[in-house]
Parts: sequence; structure tokens; C-alpha cells
Amino acid sequence: QVQLVESGGGLVQAGGSLRLSCVASASMFSDADMGWYRQAPGKRRELVATITSGGTTNYEGSVKDRFAISRDNAKNTVYLQMNRLKPEDTGVYYCNLYRHRFGVRVDAWAQGTQVTVSS
Repeated sequence: QVQLVESGGGLVQAGGSLRLSCVASASMFSDADMGWYRQAPGKRRELVATITSGGTTNYEGSVKDRFAISRDNAKNTVYLQMNRLKPEDTGVYYCNLYRHRFGVRVDAWAQGTQVTVSS
């Protein structure tokens, strides 16, 4: 059973920065793709950024030049550095671990952390 524990959310003014962290309990972390998703009130959950096990990153268009996803396999941790935050970045941010190897699919989610950006 994979457990993901997030930290780093909070309240910040527009233009500020936050860094989210997500620690995975699983030894499979280094072989897994990791992602950050967010859900704003009344909206569907959407992808923010992903990083593959090989380090390839992908970003949703509105965050591409402001956010950075990274991972530290030695610490089983994925990060999301968020800069120049905007009120529209407000939402609950979820960390995701996805691995599909040898016929076994793992798709785990963290509990979510609130990010609120005030104008």
C-alpha cells in the first residue's frame, strides 16, 4: 500500500511563492511517474505538472513558466516550486504516483493540500 504525504500548502499573496513536497512510502518511487494535480472550487481536477521516472517534465500551459516540478529519488520526494502565484492558482493540490510495470498498476493519491492565493 503506497502512502503519499504532502506538505507546504498555505495562504500567500499574489506574486508570492510556495513549495509543495510529497513523500512516498514506497520503494518503487524511483520507478514511478509523479504528478501534481489541483482542483479549484466547483471545477474538475486538472493536471498541473508531471515528471517521469526518467526525469522528463510536462506542465499545464498556464503554469509552464512559473512552476517547476522536481524529484529526489534518495528521499522518495517530489516537489512543486510555485512562483509568481496568481489567484487562479487557488485550489487543493494533490500529489499522484503512477507506475505500471510487470502487469501491476499502481495509481496512488495524497490527501491534498490547500493553496490559497489572495489578490
